[in-house]
Amino acid sequence: MAEAGFEERVIRELDSIKKQLTDIREHMVDVDCILSDKERKLVDKSYEHQKKEKLTSLSEFKKELRL
Repeated sequence: MAEAGFEERVIRELDSIKKQLTDIREHMVDVDCILSDKERKLVDKSYEHQKKEKLTSLSEFKKELRL
């Protein structure tokens, strides 16, 4: 009979761990969404260029590559 009690405790503990893992997954930050300082500066610079209309379209860029 002692084994049955042990098994129940193990199952309850595993259920608790499973719930904790689910909670952790729900609150984790996606690493791919985090920018480094260098990446953030590049994004900011791109926005500045966009405001000043200094951007080159992809089609224009491809044309320049062919020359």
